[in-house]
Amino acid sequence: MQSTVNYLWHTDDLLGQGATASVYKARNKKSGELVAVKVFNTASYLRPREVQVREFEVLRKLNHQNIIKLFAVEETGGSRQKVLVMEYCSSGSLLNVLESPENAFGLPEDEFLVVLRCVVAGMNHLRENGVVHRDIKPGNIMRLVGEEGQSIYKLTDFGAARELGDDEHFVSVYGTEEYLHPDMYERAVLRKPQQKAFGVTVDLWSIGVTLYHAATGSLPFVPFGGPRRNKEIMYRITTEKPAGAIAGTQRRENGPLEWSYTLPITCQLSTGLQSQLVPILANILEVEQAKCWGFDQFFAETSDILQRVIVHVFSLPQAILHHVYVHTHNTIAIFLEAVYKQTNVAPQHQEYLFEGHLCVLEPNLSAQHIVHTTASSPLTLFSMASETPKGLAFRDPALDIPKFVPKVDLQADYNTAKGVLGAGYQALRLARSLLAGQEMMLRGLHWFTEILQATCRRTLEVTRMALLFLSSSLGTERFGSVAGGPELQELMRVAELRAKLRTLAEVLSRCSHNITETQMTLSSLSSELGKNRDQVHEDRSIQQIQCCLDKMYLIYKQFKKSRMRPGLGYNEEQIHKLDKVNFSHLAKRLLQVFQEEHVQKYQASLATHGKRMRVVHETRNHLRLVGCSVAACNTEAQGAQESLSKILDRLSHQLLQDRTQGAGASSPPAAPYPSPALRELTLHMQELCEEMKLLSSDLQDNNRIIEGLSRVPSAPDI
Repeated sequence: MQSTVNYLWHTDDLLGQGATASVYKARNKKSGELVAVKVFNTASYLRPREVQVREFEVLRKLNHQNIIKLFAVEETGGSRQKVLVMEYCSSGSLLNVLESPENAFGLPEDEFLVVLRCVVAGMNHLRENGVVHRDIKPGNIMRLVGEEGQSIYKLTDFGAARELGDDEHFVSVYGTEEYLHPDMYERAVLRKPQQKAFGVTVDLWSIGVTLYHAATGSLPFVPFGGPRRNKEIMYRITTEKPAGAIAGTQRRENGPLEWSYTLPITCQLSTGLQSQLVPILANILEVEQAKCWGFDQFFAETSDILQRVIVHVFSLPQAILHHVYVHTHNTIAIFLEAVYKQTNVAPQHQEYLFEGHLCVLEPNLSAQHIVHTTASSPLTLFSMASETPKGLAFRDPALDIPKFVPKVDLQADYNTAKGVLGAGYQALRLARSLLAGQEMMLRGLHWFTEILQATCRRTLEVTRMALLFLSSSLGTERFGSVAGGPELQELMRVAELRAKLRTLAEVLSRCSHNITETQMTLSSLSSELGKNRDQVHEDRSIQQIQCCLDKMYLIYKQFKKSRMRPGLGYNEEQIHKLDKVNFSHLAKRLLQVFQEEHVQKYQASLATHGKRMRVVHETRNHLRLVGCSVAACNTEAQGAQESLSKILDRLSHQLLQDRTQGAGASSPPAAPYPSPALRELTLHMQELCEEMKLLSSDLQDNNRIIEGLSRVPSAPDI
């Protein structure tokens, strides 16, 4: 046990250890509050006095939620060693988080954004106080869990920190190899003499490596054999890196250097976030300090990301979920352009559904009017243009699974188990994404099918009303015999108009039949989609993968514990061998379930989705043509009915005059045309026209699909 006046700790409670100090978990003697104490060793006192006190002075100057708090500076009782009493973070460091097999391929997007927000805020406070950290790395970023369960990350270990203005430089070298700026690496690691001075931008390089590590689970610059084994190649990679590249690797001994300008496909960050992040990484991972961004630009660009909101958009044509980052003060037109960049669907071709309802996005409104979305409840994008669905692109986790060495090697077995478990967690994430993708494909098509069915019902109702009115018109009584002259010509015109109305009635009858057939097709598709959705909901393969992972994790924990031992007894070694066999079987079973129950089913569902999308496009175009035919028929019927009404009115008036003038004549009077019936028929036709106008207005306001169809090239009339 060791102690100061107010704090007590045991040397077994070691949290971390460096060249000049060790950090322990300690307790306040009065309150029992947990704290972290940094105890300096003998080597630390060999440093100049100003260097020894620099960390105390820097920490006393800083006060920010994303920088570890300094509570007190005390001394141990016996050796009178200096002790820094600091805030205790129970969740370890960001490095601990990244070393978890679950994060072998980087952090989830939500957690990465928390890291970015905290690091940017902490670094901004350092710059405001003129402090350069000089040892930024995941191991020096501590994680604390807030009262609401959220992560809070804090910068720590200010042993290398010093006060430095933006235009000042330093010549001393501090830091950790993999995160060092190449100029500092050259002198500190390669021990090459050089007279370069370093500015505050060296922290930006370290932040770039740290953010890449957090996003991918790996370091950006990796020579064959690793950074610690091949230091010269490590230096070459960082200094020969082309502009815009954010990573470099050497895959075989003495092999060529390979550059990457994007984050790896295994990264969990969305395309939307990657497009914002990659330019930042490219500009702070710049070896020439003159070309590297300054902190002002770094803060401006990262703050721009952090101030944006995420709109989740599931593209039905692609079968891909997108995260679109926009500012709430942007117009919706800017949002539509951002969607276009990610989906290649032009703004004028974009149509949206949300929770089964049409969602009209007015380009001139601000983006804050867009509904709140989540990954499980996104906007569903439908495109007028038909294309083959791409689906989710991913790397097969089996490609990232290492194999156990035949002999018992506790460290190697632990490393292998960790790698296999990491690939297993990646398979689990992919399985969930593939299953969610199938659900969103089926759900989106189901919603769209329902809208088309509603369109069918409305169009069919109007068509049947039109047929009813035409039947009434065709049932109108004819005039009696007329001697000749102009009246005969008028009656011939009446006959022509009635013939035209009969033709229109036949066209509407065919339209009605077509709509009924379309309804049957859509009903069959809707039923099929419902059955498939039930199958997706009943799927239990995720639970099978999770069960394998749980068992594998228990073996991994045992391997982690065993690697700290010098060796195993005979019986323990036999158990260890059996655990390796069992672990391998579980991994094989996990991958089998992933391939058969997720990859194969997803690929099949993607092919089926493409066929269904084509059916929906064809059905929608067919409905458009039918709707155009119905509208044209009603327009022609209205014109014909108006002409017929005028002629019949004139004939009725003329016949009444003739009957009055020839009242004494012996010829039998002609039966007058019943004008009330004519007026009623005219009113019916007017009501029909009003009904068509209302329907058109309704479809324009509530069904953008119909409006969009007007831009589809016309096909031959039905």
